[in-house]
Amino acid sequence: MLEILIKIFTHPLAIKAAVAVIGIIIISFIFKIIKAFASKHIMTPEKRYHTRKFITYMGYIAIFIFLLAVFYERLRGVTIAFGLIGAGIAFSLQRVIASIAGWIAISSQHFYTVGDRIQIGNIKGDVVDINVLRTAIMEIGEWVDADLYTGRLIWISNGSVFDTAVYNYSGSFPYLWDQVKIPIKYGSNHILAQEIMYKVINDVVKDYIDDARESWKTVMRKFVVKKARIEPYIGLETTDNWIEFTIRYVVNYDKRLTTKNDLFTRILEEFNKTNGQISFASQTVQIVGIPPINLENSQ
Repeated sequence: MLEILIKIFTHPLAIKAAVAVIGIIIISFIFKIIKAFASKHIMTPEKRYHTRKFITYMGYIAIFIFLLAVFYERLRGVTIAFGLIGAGIAFSLQRVIASIAGWIAISSQHFYTVGDRIQIGNIKGDVVDINVLRTAIMEIGEWVDADLYTGRLIWISNGSVFDTAVYNYSGSFPYLWDQVKIPIKYGSNHILAQEIMYKVINDVVKDYIDDARESWKTVMRKFVVKKARIEPYIGLETTDNWIEFTIRYVVNYDKRLTTKNDLFTRILEEFNKTNGQISFASQTVQIVGIPPINLENSQ
């Protein structure tokens, strides 16, 4: 029995396997120290995340190269066998290969990156992690009637980018065009109302309007798109019931909710200061009366 164990442990393949295991442990430990050092000295969360990912992938590559060096002599004689096995694996792991190809496309074509707000199919949220096979998305929307987190973390296959539309809310142009509608009663001072709304909307978006304008110039240089109006615009439309103003403006993709709240709050406050010159309109349904109902059966 002892002789058999000695033969097993002294076999060249067993020695190479032991060297491989020890080498993997040492390489993993070295890259773990490098990752901890980088995490300690990089303060920006996004840079820290990308650096840690880069170090992790370099560790995988180092282990792969080390294993090739250890088993090089053994691998030379089984090239054909590996080719046949590889073909079978490729056929059975099509979805895995598609996910890896998707990861390469995401990384090289910049469909999205960590921190972007995207929508793939019916899933919308912020990208919080991208690995070789899957992308992690912190979901927004669903039962929450706003661009707020639901608390669900969703993992989707990277291969989804090949057969599903990818909407990026925060890529080259981290702004969206949004609008609110303000109905006021006929007889209100609509000229004063429009002046108030222009004053409010320009005051609300003034902090980022210049940055939005420069960001759109970047989009125009990168893609074939036309020059767009970045400044706020207020349109007027008359309906059967009221005068309706539509305020269109650009807003940071993650500030739609707070911006709408600021707009409605400020406009309501300013309208209340006009001493009745401007009044909000609303639809009211009034039932004047109910016709008499004859319950007697006719003979």
